[in-house]
Amino acid sequence: MGISNLIALLSGVALFLFGMTLMGDGLKKVAGNKLELVLYKLSGSPLKGVLLGTGVTAIIQSSSATSVMVVGFVNSGMMQVKQAIGIVMGAILGTSVTGWIICLSSLEGGAGWVSLLSTSTLTGIVAVAGIILRMFCKHQTKRHVGDILLGFAVLMFGMQAMSSSVAPLQESETFLGLLTTFSNPILGILVGLVFTCVLQSASAAVGILQALAATGVITFSVAYPLVMGIAVGAAMPVLLSSLGANVNGKRTAFVYLLIDVLGAVIWGVLFYGANALLHFSFLDMTMSAVSIAFLNTLFRFATVLILTPFIGMLERQICRLFRDTEPAGPEKEDFARLEARFIEHPAVAIEQCRQALCNMALEAKANLEDAYYLIGNYQEKQFQFIAQREDIIDKYEDKLGSYLIKLTGKELSEQQNKDVTKFLHAIGDVERIGDHAMNIAECAKEIAEKNIVFSEEATRELNTMFAAVQEITYNAITAFTTGDLELAYRIEPLEELIDSLCDEMKLHHVDRLQRGICQLTQGFVFNDLLTNYERVADHCSNLAVAMIELESDSFDTHEYLISLKKVRSHSFDQYYEDYRKKFSLPEV
Repeated sequence: MGISNLIALLSGVALFLFGMTLMGDGLKKVAGNKLELVLYKLSGSPLKGVLLGTGVTAIIQSSSATSVMVVGFVNSGMMQVKQAIGIVMGAILGTSVTGWIICLSSLEGGAGWVSLLSTSTLTGIVAVAGIILRMFCKHQTKRHVGDILLGFAVLMFGMQAMSSSVAPLQESETFLGLLTTFSNPILGILVGLVFTCVLQSASAAVGILQALAATGVITFSVAYPLVMGIAVGAAMPVLLSSLGANVNGKRTAFVYLLIDVLGAVIWGVLFYGANALLHFSFLDMTMSAVSIAFLNTLFRFATVLILTPFIGMLERQICRLFRDTEPAGPEKEDFARLEARFIEHPAVAIEQCRQALCNMALEAKANLEDAYYLIGNYQEKQFQFIAQREDIIDKYEDKLGSYLIKLTGKELSEQQNKDVTKFLHAIGDVERIGDHAMNIAECAKEIAEKNIVFSEEATRELNTMFAAVQEITYNAITAFTTGDLELAYRIEPLEELIDSLCDEMKLHHVDRLQRGICQLTQGFVFNDLLTNYERVADHCSNLAVAMIELESDSFDTHEYLISLKKVRSHSFDQYYEDYRKKFSLPEV
């Protein structure tokens, strides 16, 4: 085998890997980016996890991609380690599907129309169909189908290139002598392991073994330990992905290696122990691409079958190996949701952003309420707690904003684009609600330090105003977190009422100052509180308007606001009056 054959082999490997990636990405996109959410939501039991892991890996053609995704789920707290073990087992089994696809490269056509069944003809037809769909179709789904077909064609060309490049090896005495050493179980497993670690793909390693089998020089005694070593080596990309993950992420990554090592030990000891007693006659059987695909699938299936009942035991052992010494706080768990691994899986990333943003909104709402109750009941410890929570809200804004910006660089569906836009609008308004809550807390501190006491009338107005602000904040955050459009439409009328009340209350306070009921120092703080309440209502309105604008098919923001401010319908007037009665307010 000369240098030209080696270059041809490497070229074939490159085409094979690229084709497999292109085909897997296309399949995933045609599925509508739902595979990740299905994997997350439907993996409640070990058996479901195994079946889902197998199915998803068979579609995206990569056990490493599935397992890395699951490491992200566990690292972000979305999934328990026990759930992840079942999915990892399914991924280990599902990756064997690629070997059966490769078997298509061994098809040979006959004469006449039967020649259409040959690999070269089939690959050519698929490639032409793929490039037509990819270049001339405007619909995204059809273009992704074109990617699938092109990926399949490139994979087949890569397999043919590998088979052609290794054909001279069947006449090489040196190579044949080297193969006999691989029949040593330990050496064969080590070679398969190292080879897969270098390629970073078990499917590619099995594909090269199938290409070598086409020369007729691979026997069962050589193939079996190599297949076991390839399975163990496939854990390397998953282990690398766990660098920087938390302890549960590391546990999930390591369990991939543990399962494959246990499989190699169990079936290696049983097989070679039985062979020492029975002397199997099929060890010298020549392997084909089909028989290698079958051996690979059988080994993985047997490993998953025997270990599935012991998932609980595996979890306990892996937890003993990786002990959790630093329990994370609630905010760290929320920030862990924004996993960098999920950027490649927008459906999951958007769902994680939604949950993190909901938690951010709840933190802002809690700060607002705590700040209000600090008025007249000031405690420095509580003030510091509010300040700390405000810092957390600011961190939410920074992390969510950066994460969403990264998401905009990915291919998103129309609904996903709407969600990302809505979230980018929302994080600014939620953060500003948190800022105004901090301002209110600072007003409470000033009231305590200066011993400011409001008149009974001013106190009643402030309480009334906060009741309305509390109502609009609750409605806005509930509407946003639950996607309730009907509730979102009820926000603006209350915001209009709060604006009117705020203006009226400021006039009332000026009147009290003129009559000497209130002092100037009280007036400054009173106005600051009203202004902050009014700003909170404005940001709640922004949340609702952004939500309505992006969720409704036909919505005009300008017309909506004009209709509320200038053309109040009977229903709006009635709703306005309902709120006035609810808070026992005089006519403004």
